[in-house]
Amino acid sequence: MSGRAQLMWDEAVTGYDFGPGHPMDPVRLALTMRLVEAYGLDGAPLEVVAAKPAGDSTLRLVHREDYIAAVRAASADPAAADASYGLGTADDPAFAGMHEASALIAGQSVGAAEAVGRGDVLHAVNFAGGLHHAMPGGASGFCIYNDAALAIARLLELGVERVAYVDVDVHHGDGVQAAFWEDPRVLTVSLHEHPRTLFPQTGWPEETGGDGAEGSAVNVALPAGTGDEGWLRAFHAVVPELLGAFRPQVLVTQHGADTHFEDPLAHLAVSIDAQRAVAESCHALAHEHTDGRWVALGGGGYAVADVVPRSWTHLTAIAAGRPLDPSSRIPEGWRHEVFRRTRQLAPQRMTDGRAPHWRDFAEGGYDPADRLDQAILATRRAVFPAHGLLP
Repeated sequence: MSGRAQLMWDEAVTGYDFGPGHPMDPVRLALTMRLVEAYGLDGAPLEVVAAKPAGDSTLRLVHREDYIAAVRAASADPAAADASYGLGTADDPAFAGMHEASALIAGQSVGAAEAVGRGDVLHAVNFAGGLHHAMPGGASGFCIYNDAALAIARLLELGVERVAYVDVDVHHGDGVQAAFWEDPRVLTVSLHEHPRTLFPQTGWPEETGGDGAEGSAVNVALPAGTGDEGWLRAFHAVVPELLGAFRPQVLVTQHGADTHFEDPLAHLAVSIDAQRAVAESCHALAHEHTDGRWVALGGGGYAVADVVPRSWTHLTAIAAGRPLDPSSRIPEGWRHEVFRRTRQLAPQRMTDGRAPHWRDFAEGGYDPADRLDQAILATRRAVFPAHGLLP
């Protein structure tokens, strides 16, 4: 049983819009919600809820007061954006209403955390969230406010003693790692393309946490070109054992869809089917380790019509306890909506036609000449001993 589930949604989150030509096209959010609706997932047992925007006191759980003021100023007058805060740059152009849209997305993730932390629901999803690059004092990588870090901070404020954060976006979850670098109550695990070949050039296996929190930061730096088998092998070689040792009370996951082989901004080769498999594994791990308490967020993903809506609709369906048949034919009305809004042909089915599988690292051993296995072993050697585990 999945238990009670909640989807955080306010149509106004599509106001998080950096403008024409920017990869972070808000149509990906609208099309995801329309696909959720097309499959009839927006009803019992899944409740659709809109939370209030995060207020300044909430934003200050992670972000500096001067940075929040700078975002407000740029939001009121985009021409006055202060680049020293990462605002008004090519990655993070200022736009009117930026503060309000960013705070609204953050509010949905904080609301999800509150609902799970207080026991109102078992699972809560905010696919508009997962903006994991924003730093305490600056914007970065298309991210203004770090809703993932704010959700974790709110859980801690509610009295949760241990939170595990698992990030499977193709980019390193650097902002969340930075927010909790010296906090042993939070385990941050990031599986991402190797920093030698991708922004933000951080997330080396040697990054393992600050003083007093050694082993609390975990980084799996995957070789460019890694596909389904290697991606799943890495996930299962690292995440389950660490969660078992850390004993989290809540699991927060980030499901950036930019690991996909069609994504234009990165170099992994993962399918929708493997992304779905990891979402199912996160769901199962929540039930195994946190009594089902699970907050699931979106993230990156720039194949806005073909990939993102399918990936996050699978995520939503899994959280709702109504997983979709990957071979199901996508409703025709949604495919028409895709063409109307993007002039792209929509995918026909909820699958890429793959049957994901992987070789178990612990049982099958490893190949010391294989770059993927080298990456897995580097991570295990760096952090497993801190948790009493054998590399």
